[in-house]
Amino acid sequence: MFLRLKNYISSNTGLLIRLDDICENMNWEVMYKLESLFKKYKIKPILGVISNNQDKNLLSYPSNNKFWDKVREWQNLGWEISIHGYSHVYSNNTQKKDFFNYGGRSEFFGKSLLEQKTLIKNALEKFKSESVKTRSFFSPNHTYDLNTFKALKECGIKNLIDGYGLFPFNQFDLIFIPQLFYKEILLPFGIQTTQIHINYLDEAKFEKLKKFLITNNKKIISFDVAIQSVNNDFVSRLSRMLIEKSLKLIRQFKD
Repeated sequence: MFLRLKNYISSNTGLLIRLDDICENMNWEVMYKLESLFKKYKIKPILGVISNNQDKNLLSYPSNNKFWDKVREWQNLGWEISIHGYSHVYSNNTQKKDFFNYGGRSEFFGKSLLEQKTLIKNALEKFKSESVKTRSFFSPNHTYDLNTFKALKECGIKNLIDGYGLFPFNQFDLIFIPQLFYKEILLPFGIQTTQIHINYLDEAKFEKLKKFLITNNKKIISFDVAIQSVNNDFVSRLSRMLIEKSLKLIRQFKD
């Protein structure tokens, strides 16, 4: 019985590495070091690529005019390429009314279905023109509304890298892979993704992440494993509700 339980927990525990703000302008020195680590330990992250970066803050980072060549190279390694918005420029403030109640400014929240579909279609067209395939999305600043989900479905995107819970789950005819933390944390049970901004990694933070990746590389999963781990049973739904309420309460307290 104990061995069976141990095997069950082991086979249902994993972490997908998610990198945000991947675009021409970013901290390429850190990106190349991470790339080397990922290759060495056979880690397949999910990369949130900005199709047409216009974010003034991101534009201040070094540029790489071979960016899309690198994206195709990463795709050929089996890394998942995800749409991370279109321009990464925020135009609306959610006032904490976004679907996950993160709050803050948004590229998508509050816009009409047509406007959001246009942004997603523009991103898809850019990916197609660069021979890059995608099947997933996560919005800048975690901000969505119901029109975002409708737009994604109508554009043929069925996987979303955000949400609460211990396991990937189905909602609105989409698969959500929960993203709970802003740093590398591996829970003792469950399948989630973590969020890493390479532009924020100074030397100390990078070394900490490096140690984490080396120590836990056997528990780091690919996107394909994550989307095959959908669980909508009672325990999963209950844990999702409790985690959502807890994290929302913590965020309100911090604010």
